Formats: sequence, C-alpha cells, structure tokens
Amino acid sequence: MTLARLLVLTDRHQVPSGRTLADVLAAVADGGATSVLLRESDLPDDERAALAAVAHGRGLSVIAAHRPVPGGAGVHVRATDPTPAGGRWGRSCHDRVEVDQAAREGAAWVTLSPFAPTASKPGHGPPLAASAYAGLPVPTYALGGIGPANAAAARAAGAHGVAVMGAVMRAPDPAVVVAALLEVVA
Repeated sequence: MTLARLLVLTDRHQVPSGRTLADVLAAVADGGATSVLLRESDLPDDERAALAAVAHGRGLSVIAAHRPVPGGAGVHVRATDPTPAGGRWGRSCHDRVEVDQAAREGAAWVTLSPFAPTASKPGHGPPLAASAYAGLPVPTYALGGIGPANAAAARAAGAHGVAVMGAVMRAPDPAVVVAALLEVVA
C-alpha cells in the first residue's frame, strides 16, 4: 500500500442530517481521495465491515481504527495501545517521543496532532509547532484542524500528508473539500 497524501478519517456523528456516512464515503471517492481511516469503533464488527465494503466498492483503501476490518489495508491504534500483531499498522501520536517510539516498534505511518485548533475536539492542544513535523523517522500525517487553507503548510512543515476528519465530514459537499485538499497536498 502506497501511503496517500490525504487520509480522510470518518466520524458519522459529524455528518449533517439527511446524509449518511456511506454518502460521504461516495463523495470522498468522487473528490479523488484514495484512502480512508474508518473510525466508528463503537459499531459492531458487522456494521464496520459493511461500511468498509462501501468504501472498497468506491475504490477506497481502508485503514481501520483499533481493530481490523475485512479487506483492510492496516490498523490504526491509539498512542497508548499495544503494538498490533502482524500486518501494517499506524499510531496516533502527540509528540516526538511517541513518534520515535512508534517508528521503533515498526509503525508504517503515524498521525501527529494537533496541527491547528480543531472544531472536532475543542480544547485539544495546544497546536504543535510546525517544526514538530520536520525530520520524523516514519511517514507522518498532520492531524487536527486541517482544511484546504492550511494543508499546504502542513506539508511544507515536513508532514508526509494530512489526515482530515471534520472539514470533510461536516462539509456541504465533501467531494469539493477533498478535491481542494488534493490540489494542495498531492
């Protein structure tokens, strides 16, 4: 699996009324994204598998949060979770120490947050200095408060790519937001 420059994180609770997460996944693919990180870890495995199947059906590579899904390209775990056994995996990190530890443990990627203030997690932070994304030992996605206006700055700071949740999940037209993100990070 080649790591995309844009990783869209799902959160069905942020999807506006009248739209489903499946609708958003279709729009994400229509906008040109190739990879999603399927969170929804509170759902039973069969419901997560069904969402993963929707994503796969739209040509999206699926990384699953916390536990695998059928056909998944990897698993993404919290900073405090044990290293997953086998397969490709990534970790949520919040400082250089956690990134270095994840790299030593064999992570294929990490997210590093928060890049900026985020409406998805009010009060989470403070945002990391741009220098936190430079010279990291593993491909790193800047996460937290990312949108089309600051995604290029995250890449310029040294992030491999950007991980975006709220700006896409809450968007009136997720495909437009995805296309705008890809324009500045690809």
